[in-house]
Amino acid sequence: QIPPIEQGYIQKSNMKFSPKVTSLAALALLACSCDAFEQPAIQSRRLPGHGKNKLMNKAKIQQPFDRNRRRGMDNNPLFTSGGANESSASSSSPSQIESLQNLAKSLNPFGKNKDGSSSTTDRETIVGSMAAGLAVSLAMVPEAVSFAYVAGVSPLVGLWTTVFLGFIAATFGGRAGICSSASGACAVVVASLCAMHGPSYLSACAILAGALQIIFGGYFGMGKFIRLVPHPVMLGFVNGLTVVMMKAQMIHFKSPTSGNFLSLASTTGKSMYGLTALTMALVRLIPKIKGLNVIPPTLGAVTFVSVLAKVLNIPGVKTLADVSGADTFRGGLSVLPKLSIPSVPFTWETLQIIAPFAITMAAVGAIESLLTMQLLDGIADDGKAGSTKKECFGQGLGNVASGIAGGIGGCALLGQSIINVESGGGKSRISGMSMAIFLALGIVAGAPLLASVPIAALTGVMFTVCQSTFSWSSLRILNKIPKLDAAVIFLVSFITVKDDLAKAVVAGVIASALGFAWKQSTGITASESMVKSLNTKKSGKWKSYKVNGPLFFGSTSQFSNLFNVKDDPSDIVIDFTNSRVYDHSALEAINNVADKYGEAGKKVHLKHLSENCGNLLTTLHGGDRPYELIEADPQTDPVYSIASDMTSSA
Repeated sequence: QIPPIEQGYIQKSNMKFSPKVTSLAALALLACSCDAFEQPAIQSRRLPGHGKNKLMNKAKIQQPFDRNRRRGMDNNPLFTSGGANESSASSSSPSQIESLQNLAKSLNPFGKNKDGSSSTTDRETIVGSMAAGLAVSLAMVPEAVSFAYVAGVSPLVGLWTTVFLGFIAATFGGRAGICSSASGACAVVVASLCAMHGPSYLSACAILAGALQIIFGGYFGMGKFIRLVPHPVMLGFVNGLTVVMMKAQMIHFKSPTSGNFLSLASTTGKSMYGLTALTMALVRLIPKIKGLNVIPPTLGAVTFVSVLAKVLNIPGVKTLADVSGADTFRGGLSVLPKLSIPSVPFTWETLQIIAPFAITMAAVGAIESLLTMQLLDGIADDGKAGSTKKECFGQGLGNVASGIAGGIGGCALLGQSIINVESGGGKSRISGMSMAIFLALGIVAGAPLLASVPIAALTGVMFTVCQSTFSWSSLRILNKIPKLDAAVIFLVSFITVKDDLAKAVVAGVIASALGFAWKQSTGITASESMVKSLNTKKSGKWKSYKVNGPLFFGSTSQFSNLFNVKDDPSDIVIDFTNSRVYDHSALEAINNVADKYGEAGKKVHLKHLSENCGNLLTTLHGGDRPYELIEADPQTDPVYSIASDMTSSA
């Protein structure tokens, strides 16, 4: 609601504004903000009645997603009546121009400080984010190059994919701190497509995969189902992806001719092992050295090792130019990609060729990106939860752009995203955007400087990332958690390393769901007792079965075995106070039990079922079963619905 324009202000400024124009201007400012509707910071609070050691950690206590919550709107002049706090009745409403000015100050891509103040002029955040982006851009080069080789395209294709995808995904993605690039998970999926049909089909596949992510993840919001991923699956994903990252670095320690690991006696082996170890040590030491702790440790380590190798002229040092080829770092405008629609026939046959690869790539990329976002929500410790819709939209738009640029598509990378956050880039989207910009400048203008960076320095950075990414706690708790959860961790890790992430997550979710269903199915019991007759006209005792545990498709068999039809009296009561009927299979199980008692000339009285459940039972058997009676009590009956196709007809 935009406050009315003050006539005095208009007369002084000699400006005329229509309500439609000013409303559109406010909405335009609102659209420019990437963080305007992120969840407010979750403040640490002390549990009532507890001591100092019971402080709840704001990184672990996340507010549940609520579509109806007005997140970030309470203090926004666009969403408050009159643009001011209504509690201060004496204060006059600001003018429309002042409201727009306040709105422009509050909506900025840099987020807000912890105290709620605007951080537009926070130079430390901007500079820190740009420095983190520079560090990540260096770590992106060997990954993008190696994944380009996996997909079967030129290294330049992988680098430009990282530029376009990284910039757009960082701008429109789910949260600050995520870094996207050509990824191994996606490259493996489309490698056979490139081998059979060529790079043009690969770019068309990236465009189609991006469109699928925008439609299904961004528009329909299917990314929300990532919340169904259990914690053991997350641990398996992290551990498996760490092993994949480690395997990707091992190639740098092998001889290109023999394929064996480099010997410590060789010149190349000494430089590779030594500089890698030095880089790992510097990444850990720089934050502890006074005066150097303001420098992102990864950037400082890579810069120091690069200068050291150049000044001392260390023999046998392998650089990015040696791995990617001199043509990749020739620099100049000639390396810029050409933006065009991939040259593939627009036919049904082409769609049949690329669709299976695009669907798999879209699923793999979305799953890895959303899991990475969930992990960064806890690592960043800023009290904000990323948006699954925005993340899917940003990844999809980035894949479409990379396909138009002749790229191969990709997704968020966990290792580089952790480097970014640990280097101070988790506070602003500028870090991901600057990563892409610095990488583009390096390819075009700083090619010789970028080409001289030792591979050992970047490998050392990735090793430290692997060490901090792997969930070491999962090894300590293996004998303390249920065997099923331990098996799921191993299963997801194994499939992630052997096959791909999408299959691993699906297999882990299915295994966890089946395990949960089995555990719940064996937990249904019933306590027997004799109660007074519910019929006031008849005296005597009835037998009561008080059911405990959920009644669903997995527990129907055990539910049927709880009753003794032959020896029970003529009237029995089935009490569902401590139970809940979940689905159509449960309704059938209740009716089957009633049928058995009906055949024996006995009656079943059902108590404490929800109204919806009672209506469905009546609809299911047509209401012509005198031996199955529903004893309704609106004051004590629970209220819930059942997952049944018959709900609409009830």
